[in-house]
Amino acid sequence: MTEVLLTVGTRKGLFIGRRRGGTWEFDGPHFNAQAIYSIGIDTRRETPRLLVGGDSAHWGPSVFHSDDLGATWVEPKQPAVKFPQFTEASLERVWQLHPAGPEAPDVVYAGTEPAALFRSEDGGESFELVRPLWEHPTRSKWVPGGGGEGLHTILTDPRDARAVTVAVSTAGVFRTNDGGASWAPSNKGVSAVFLPDPDPEFGQCVHKVTRDAADPDRLYLQNHWGVFRSDDSGDSWTDIGAGLPSDFGFAAAAHPHRGETAYIFPINADADRVPAERRCRVFRTSDAGRTWEPLSAGLPEGAHYGTVLRDALCTDDADPAGVYFGNRNGEVFASADDGDTWEQLFSHLPDVLCVRAAVIG
Repeated sequence: MTEVLLTVGTRKGLFIGRRRGGTWEFDGPHFNAQAIYSIGIDTRRETPRLLVGGDSAHWGPSVFHSDDLGATWVEPKQPAVKFPQFTEASLERVWQLHPAGPEAPDVVYAGTEPAALFRSEDGGESFELVRPLWEHPTRSKWVPGGGGEGLHTILTDPRDARAVTVAVSTAGVFRTNDGGASWAPSNKGVSAVFLPDPDPEFGQCVHKVTRDAADPDRLYLQNHWGVFRSDDSGDSWTDIGAGLPSDFGFAAAAHPHRGETAYIFPINADADRVPAERRCRVFRTSDAGRTWEPLSAGLPEGAHYGTVLRDALCTDDADPAGVYFGNRNGEVFASADDGDTWEQLFSHLPDVLCVRAAVIG
């Protein structure tokens, strides 16, 4: 039977849900008391592999994997992600775990803080630093934002395994078309209202980037003030924030099948990090950002204060799509009909940091 797997990373552990038919069953926490900042669900294998970036206050950060949907976990004897000695850097945390496409079946990328990209060729059991990005000539001018300096978004092009797009706070978007041998900033049109030059080549505080399901050249970007779209793989960006109650926010996710369709969760302001107008609403565009509609059927009514972080909004692979988000109130919500209606799956969890879902079976 086809089922949906939902993983929820919190400040104090990982929770795993499986839906068979219309019924959810959950277990956890796994990695009790560890902060789970990143989750990857690798469905390229016969049995999905779960990848988790855990952060223990005592033992530090590590990457774990499971090939039995969380029943057992493996931690490599040597750190999976480790900065080489020449960098004089140490790993703060793993912000992103991204299985590449089917054309690169064992490749997994990791994004870290300090901001760096690591590449694995064994399914995420060991990683190597992608040196050309670490040694990019702009790097000495990257300045950490309020949440640190993390590489938090990794997108692989479904047409070409050598084409990878990453986003760094607060350095912006960078792209490679040659497998990581060279990288170029891709921020033209993305504003940086907090800098003396509001239109720099790099230095934007990009919060999340996601790729359109039908047009791989179309990207959606949630910035620190500003929602943008690119129709040329990031060469240039257009502001699409008109019609939103606020264009500040962290999260962005694309529909898995329907083109021109994406979701964001607006936040009131950088100095007032609560839902826009203090209402719990996901906003959806079905025309590539020309218009936006609020989705709130089944969500809490009245004043609401649950902030959704950059990796706490996602979709699954179903059609109609499942859409999921968690917030810093410890609530998790799910929609099984593209976001039209919602149900609450959790309340009173620890701070939700990351949500990932996939169809399995």
